[in-house]
Amino acid sequence: MKHDLDRGTLSRVIAVINGKGGVFKTSLVANVGGLLAEAGSRVLLVDLDPQGNLAEDLGYSDQGDGGRSLAAALCFGAEPALLPNVRPNLDVIAGGPELDDAAAFLGAKAQKDRDAAHLALAKMLATIAGEYDLVLLDCPPGNEPLQAAAAAAARYALVPLKTDLSSRKGVAAVAARMDSVVGLNPTLDLLGVVLVGTGTNSKQVHKVTRDHLIADFGTDEVLFPMTIRHAEATAQACRERGLLAHELERELSKAPKWWEIRRGEAKATNSGPRSASSVAEDLHAVAMEVTRRVAATESQGVSA
Repeated sequence: MKHDLDRGTLSRVIAVINGKGGVFKTSLVANVGGLLAEAGSRVLLVDLDPQGNLAEDLGYSDQGDGGRSLAAALCFGAEPALLPNVRPNLDVIAGGPELDDAAAFLGAKAQKDRDAAHLALAKMLATIAGEYDLVLLDCPPGNEPLQAAAAAAARYALVPLKTDLSSRKGVAAVAARMDSVVGLNPTLDLLGVVLVGTGTNSKQVHKVTRDHLIADFGTDEVLFPMTIRHAEATAQACRERGLLAHELERELSKAPKWWEIRRGEAKATNSGPRSASSVAEDLHAVAMEVTRRVAATESQGVSA
């Protein structure tokens, strides 16, 4: 069965994807999206994860619908409900447990019309993505129907990666997922791999990771030159407050100094982790690298 799709509006859709959970996907989507929106880009975030954790990162838990409208859009072609201006220039399509039913529906549909099931998200996004400078997809781990739909819709895949073995296996799964939809989405490209939850001086670990990337993708050039440092306290503080890392850093910079409190010039506040500044710095560098790589790819297309 033929499925016509104009991919013109999907040229800046990025699937943030890994076959394993707990590798910073949602935080990467929220923070990169938030940083680029604050810089003036119009950004749409799509939460494809039944866990719906993007709501905690951005602090809109009381506004989401549990993924109901997104599930209806994927299954029946309904128009998805937007949460507008979750931050200035930043809109969200909420995820949540309703997406489990959507995944089951798409899995069953794929038995009869595999291409239609895989293109469900692409067709939905084609009608709205043109209104944004960037669309980021927060992909669930280990969910074949939703991951396949994301890969079939995206122009780029961005893979966050921890250096443990199971995370590296998740990257291999991403490579396989990209191969599985190349017939439907021949322009899908790997934007890059970002090392997360690692130390900046772990040179031997980074070398092993590069070797695995060469095995999976034929090159280590996909690896981003910067990493995102491990800082559990910052991640926890961000989710508890519904703040992004740079917003938490900004809030902490306004907190009173210890000597002001000691002199009685200010009251003590529940400030937050000292690691917020370094994490915010790492995420800013990743956001800039995402922008640079997209621009470089588009420039090559124009020059060609």
